[in-house]
Parts: sequence; C-alpha cells; structure tokens
Amino acid sequence: MELRKNDIVTLTVDACTADGSGIGRADGLAVFLPGAAVGDTVRAHILKVKKNYAYAKIAQVLIPSPDRIAPACPVFPRCGGCAFQHITYEAECRIKAQHVADCLQRIGGVTPALRPILAAPETQHYRNKAQYPLAMRDGQLQIGFYAPHSHRVVHCPDCSLQPPEFAQVLAVFDRWVRESGVSVYDETARTGLLRHIYLRKGAATGEVMVCAVVNGDALPQEAALADALCALPGVKSILINSNTADTNVVLGPHCRTLWGADAIEDRLCGLTFRISPLSFYQVNRDQAERLYQTAADYAALTGKETLLDLYCGTGTIGLTMARRAKRLIGVEVVPAAIEDAKINAVRNGIDNAEFLCADAAAAAKALHTRGLQPEVVILDPPRKGCSPESVAQVAAFRPDRIVYVSCDPATLARDCAAFAALGYRAVDATPVDLFPRTGHIETVCLLVRSDVNA
Repeated sequence: MELRKNDIVTLTVDACTADGSGIGRADGLAVFLPGAAVGDTVRAHILKVKKNYAYAKIAQVLIPSPDRIAPACPVFPRCGGCAFQHITYEAECRIKAQHVADCLQRIGGVTPALRPILAAPETQHYRNKAQYPLAMRDGQLQIGFYAPHSHRVVHCPDCSLQPPEFAQVLAVFDRWVRESGVSVYDETARTGLLRHIYLRKGAATGEVMVCAVVNGDALPQEAALADALCALPGVKSILINSNTADTNVVLGPHCRTLWGADAIEDRLCGLTFRISPLSFYQVNRDQAERLYQTAADYAALTGKETLLDLYCGTGTIGLTMARRAKRLIGVEVVPAAIEDAKINAVRNGIDNAEFLCADAAAAAKALHTRGLQPEVVILDPPRKGCSPESVAQVAAFRPDRIVYVSCDPATLARDCAAFAALGYRAVDATPVDLFPRTGHIETVCLLVRSDVNA
C-alpha cells in the first residue's frame, strides 16, 4: 500500500541520523522520526511523503529501545540545542563514530584507520560559551535557545550543558529588564534594543565574561546592570557589543568594555590564553586538550619542522605545539583573534611564532611565493571546511603531513577527497566528542603525501 500523509504505521527503528532522528522503513521508504532511538518499535504518524523518503512523528512507543532513557532536560526536544537527551551517552558515541566513518567513506571515498571515539568524561556543564537569544512573550522575557528550524525562543535560562554561573547571570538580566523597562529586540519588526546575552567562562580560571548584544550603542541604566553583574562570583569582564545589522549573525564588529577587563583568561595544555569576545576558543576545554594532544601526536614534530597553522584563531592549537617545532606561522582572518594570538605567544614565552591576519588561501599563496616550505600544516577551518583554493595552496607546499581538525565530518570527507586528487591520502582519524548530547562531533585526521610513509 502506498504511504500517504497522516497514515499511522508501525515501524522498527534500525538507524539514526547525526541530528538524532531515528530511521525506520515503510513501503520501501526511509522514514525519519525525530526523537526515536535505534531499537524502538513505534506507531508513527506520517507528516510528509517524498519520492524516496518520508517524515513522521512518534505517536506511541510500543517497545522502547534498550538505549532509551528519560531526558534530563525539561525542554527537550522543544529546544534545538540537544539531539541525544533521549538515549544513553554510550549509544550517542556509537552513532557519532559511525557518522564519521560513513562520511569519510561515502562522501570522501577514503578509509583511514578509524580510532575509537574519545568520549567526554562529563556530559553536563561542560560548555564555556553560550549565546542566548531573547524574546518577549505575553509580557514575559524569554531567555534560551531557538526551537529546531526556527527563530522561536524556547525559555531555558538554566541549561544543563552550561556552567551554573551562567544561570546566575541570566537571573540578573531578567530582573534588570523588568526594572529598567529596556526593550527587547524583535526580529520581525527589527525594533527593540537588547538582542542577545553572550557569555564565556575560563574553565580552569573560573573567569566569566558577560556581553550584552544591543541594537544600538548603549543600554539604559548601564551602571545599575554592571553593579549587579560584577557582584556575581567569577565575573571579570562586562561588555556591550553593538549589532545594528539585519542579520542572523549574533555579534557585531565593535565591543565596548562596561566594567572590568577587555578579555578573560583560561589555561589549556599548560599554556595561558587570552580570550576576547570576538575570538574563537573551543567550547569544551577538557576535551579540547585531548583533541590538541591527538593533533600533536599526528603532527609528530621533532623540533626541526616549520609548522603552518591555518585558521589559527587565538593561536591555541599551534602554540600548544610550538615548543616542539622550529618555527610556527599562524594565519587567521579575524583581527581580534590575531591580536590575542600574539599576546598569547608573548605571555607564554614562545618566541618562535608569528601570526598573520589574512584569508587562509591568500596567505598560503603569499607564503608559497616567499618560498616557505612547511613540513607540517595544521588545518582547523570553520564548519564549511576549506575552500578549493586553500586545499590547492596547501598541497602546493608539499608538506610531509597535514593534520586536519574538523567540526563537520561531511566537509572533512569532501576535503579529503580533494586532497587525494592532489597526492595526499588520509591514513588515520580520531573522532573526539567535544559536544555531548548535541549532534556535533570533532574529528582529527592525518593526511600524508603519497610518496611519504605514514
């Protein structure tokens, strides 16, 4: 019988996507079921039927999977932050490791030796950064995260993935908004002042940064807000970020320090790092240390190599390896991150590093023209991966080893295929879970020149 919208069918879930949707089969079609677990038998309400697949929602769980657990979060799955609150962490790690393997093989056509996933020892309170959108609903301030595939704010001021200090900060903002009468930004009308609350924490230092993102240059009663916030434990930096653009990008280009320091500090892999509001820094410090150690193992530095660190951010990954290299060159397009990287090198007594503010492909081309010949290249691009120009320029250096740190297995696989066409083979990969309970996974992959033994 042909599957139709609003049919109720019984399905056994035998697979799961990276975003937490179970997959069953009906009438020869793959049926995607958000919130299902591998091993579930469910009654499913069909919502949409396409040529080769369908979407459904769970009407009733008939036989629960052995992996299924009660979600610890009261707003799961209405909040779009987590994908795997409904299954055990062990099951989540199996899904993530399989996703990495599938992407590498199916998208990239590569089959490196895949090491066991490095699971996180902590699945709660591990994040050191959060960006909270705001909204007004029935006269009440909503602080939380967007519902899946929408910009509707789900009220969640005490997320279990964030440090407890963040909930204390949000409580201050909630009280201050009510007392000050400050307007909250409305994306549809493009009116209102307070857009986001952006928080960071140094996990090792305990230092907290509070940044209010505003549709303007200032807030009413700023002094009262600062007085209330600076009394909280750990708060070291309070800033105003101006973002007047009609955009989905959270932060604008300009920050003003309202109270305290311009940045906070954290310690990672034995080094101290300055973290400013616009700079990239891994959101899970403890797992970042394991990620960087894995990258260092793949880099196999002996002290004789020139190390090129593209997409270097504040210099964290390159600086943690600098003392094992002859020379480090870091490249990053964000000016504030490059300034942090230079400060981080000086603060840690690292004198063999230089940092360039430029697009990765353009910088690689210029360095190649200057005759640079790095033996090892580190790549840590954003989710979209490397541009074709960056891949070509890196391969033109003919380094012995490329260590690719990826936050998206699909773009990693695509870029591995591109490198393979230019004489580099992916020989080893390690998934590292920096984002428990979400659908994200980091992977470190080693690529070597085809004429070099791994």
